[in-house]
Order: sequence, then structure tokens, then C-alpha cells
Amino acid sequence: QVQLVESGGGSVQAGGSLRLSCAASGNTRSNNAMGWYRQAPGKERELVATISTNGSTNYADSVKGRFTVSRDNAKKTVYLQMNSLKPEDTAVYYCNLKPFRPSGLGPIGNYWGQGTQVTVSS
Repeated sequence: QVQLVESGGGSVQAGGSLRLSCAASGNTRSNNAMGWYRQAPGKERELVATISTNGSTNYADSVKGRFTVSRDNAKKTVYLQMNSLKPEDTAVYYCNLKPFRPSGLGPIGNYWGQGTQVTVSS
């Protein structure tokens, strides 16, 4: 089992910055993808950014150039640095971890954090 604990959400004015953190524990496996998704009221959950164990990243077009995802494998922690925030970034942000087999096959699981609210005012 895997547990994910997020921190760092809050309220900020447009143009401001926030940094989210997510610490994983349990059987995270050495090969995994960690990342962030978000869900705004009345909308479906969407991908924000992901990062694999080897550092490969993937971003939603809407956050490219503004958000940066990073990870500390020793701490089993993923971060999301959010700059130039816009009101449309307002959402609950969820940490996600997908473990893979050592061969790369998978994912063999899909784990979520409890979510952290990010509110951007204009």
C-alpha cells in the first residue's frame, strides 16, 4: 500500500507563486511516476504534470512555462512549483503515484493523495 500526503496549498493573488509538496510512504517501488492532477468545481480531474523516476517530465499545455515538477527520490517526495498563477488555476490539486515493474511494464497501481486547495484571486 502507498500513502501520499500533500502540503503547500493556499490562497494567492494572480501572478503569485505557490509550491506544493507530496511525500510518499509505503511500497512505492523504485520505478514509478509521480505527479499532480487538479479538479476545479464542476470539471473533471485533469493532468497537471508528471515526473518519472529517471526525471522525464510531462506537462499540460495550460501550465507549460509556468509550473515546474521535480522530485527527490531519496525522500520519496514530488514538488510542484507554480509561478505566474492565474484564476483559472484554482482547483483542488491531487498528488498521484503510479508504480511500474522494474522492466517498465505497468502501471501496476494508482494512488492518490487527499488533495490540497489552491485558490487564485484576480
